[in-house]
Amino acid sequence: MLDASSADPTAPAATVHAPRDGATRVFDLPARTRIAMVALGLIPFIHLAVTLAPVALAAAGRVEWNAAWMSLVLLFVLPPVAVRATTLCRALPAGQVESDSSAFLHWWFTAQWQVLFTRLPFLEECLRLVPGLYSTWLRLWGARIGSLVYWSPGVVILDRPVVRIGSRVVFGVGVRLNPHVLAAGPRGRVTLHLAPIVIGDDVLVGGYSLLLPGAVVAAGEATPPFRSVHAYSRFEGGRRVPERAVPSEEATG
Repeated sequence: MLDASSADPTAPAATVHAPRDGATRVFDLPARTRIAMVALGLIPFIHLAVTLAPVALAAAGRVEWNAAWMSLVLLFVLPPVAVRATTLCRALPAGQVESDSSAFLHWWFTAQWQVLFTRLPFLEECLRLVPGLYSTWLRLWGARIGSLVYWSPGVVILDRPVVRIGSRVVFGVGVRLNPHVLAAGPRGRVTLHLAPIVIGDDVLVGGYSLLLPGAVVAAGEATPPFRSVHAYSRFEGGRRVPERAVPSEEATG
């Protein structure tokens, strides 16, 4: 579940150059980091296997069919509980995070628990059929969600624990909230940009919009459809104001 970019999301594309021969490559990561990423990449498969286990056991006659409801609990409750437990012990970083750091692996762990819902978006669409249920589920992840939020079909959220949404917000069809991107950093190695997306009260987010890390939409605004709100920038007064400074790495609560 990556949103990778070949350029720094906070800088003009023309200022980013490919590394010279012999320089650090984008994915030139230490072996221990690669091994850890591969191991954590098994989480979606384990999540799926554990989810299907009660149904498989019931079909095999090993347990009663009334135990099959546990599949829903394991599918929708286990991931946010696992992520929330780890973020309470250690908050996710914010700002630029080096890919060879423990903070990057901590984010990678939380991201893997969200992969199944990104790959199978109909699961979240089912939750949205019940008013208020989807917002409640997001709160389990650690998201801050106000009341009376409307989620149109096709809305995609990455990094659910770091979204901050006010009350009476309407999301148009196909909106994407991407609190992270991967981009080439100063040393040529891939760098994670992770920052909360903040949306004020009484906001209409236009259909097929893209909000990037650190984007802020002020209260009472209506963003145009098919428009990106750039990383670390603010939409206010009907327009995007100049980018804010990229924050140094800090914890997001």
